[in-house]
Amino acid sequence: MTGAVSSSVRVIVLNGGSSSGKSGIARCLQALLPEAWLAIGVDTLIDVMPARLRLGSEGIGFADGGEVSVGAEFRLLEDAWMEGVGAMVRAGARVIVDDVFLGGVESRQRWEKALDGLDVLWVGVRCDAAVAAGRELARGDRVSGMAEAQADLVHRGMTYDVEVDTGRAEAVECAKVIAERVGQS
Repeated sequence: MTGAVSSSVRVIVLNGGSSSGKSGIARCLQALLPEAWLAIGVDTLIDVMPARLRLGSEGIGFADGGEVSVGAEFRLLEDAWMEGVGAMVRAGARVIVDDVFLGGVESRQRWEKALDGLDVLWVGVRCDAAVAAGRELARGDRVSGMAEAQADLVHRGMTYDVEVDTGRAEAVECAKVIAERVGQS
């Protein structure tokens, strides 16, 4: 994709399970799209939270087998983060959001509220559970079982503007499909 694109899309939301390839797609989109796009992921939000919120019932917890629990204090900060992403876009930034919709449709509704009035491209990033589990194992920085548990869960009841499958195509190919949709907006 070359030259300036006159696109109304200001936000690309990538939803997929752990180790599905969202971060790689986001980096490829940053390289492919002619405008500057910020890539913001839920992992960054978790990294900047106090350590106590990564361990306790009020924060986010990771159990053996990949189960993730989210407490009230985490949810409060996550809502503020979502509103902040919306504010950055309203102030002129273009943003690629890398998220995991553990709450399915409810998670999307929370993003829809924060991004109300903005042009958003909703992208489902799919990956076969076994492929994602292999990536998880190779990474070594994830709770075992999380990728397999989330592979289908995060897509239940969801509709997207575009879907890609990183188990069947490389991140750059998936990013090209998404960039094409951005250019058509």
